[in-house]
Amino acid sequence: MTGLRYETLKFYCNQALVPNVRRDPQNRRIFSDEDISWIRSLECLKNCGMGIKEMQEYLELCQEGPASIPRRKEILERKRRELEREQERIRESIAFIDRKQRYYDDVLSGKNPGTGSLRENRLANGPSGPKGGTL
Repeated sequence: MTGLRYETLKFYCNQALVPNVRRDPQNRRIFSDEDISWIRSLECLKNCGMGIKEMQEYLELCQEGPASIPRRKEILERKRRELEREQERIRESIAFIDRKQRYYDDVLSGKNPGTGSLRENRLANGPSGPKGGTL
């Protein structure tokens, strides 16, 4: 139901990230709909770049109730800013690859003689290459 491996679920439970999980008579975990929803939220938090300690802190704040909402919002805003910086880095990397691909296409099509030197690469990337590099 969560799409996670057993080991991952067990790890989350052992790290106290899924509180109050019930067990059946054979000691197997029984996840409620609320548990499943929370586990999905944990995966989203993980994908946002949160580590275990941060997720534990976030869970503790959630358990405190509405009074902790401002602090939770701060945590999420900080993660959002980090993701935006990562997104910009990825955009720049894709733009670099696109410039290199156009340069190589021009070399392969004969539009650009291209000898494979760093100088030609610098010219294809601008005066000092991507963000000051010289590839």
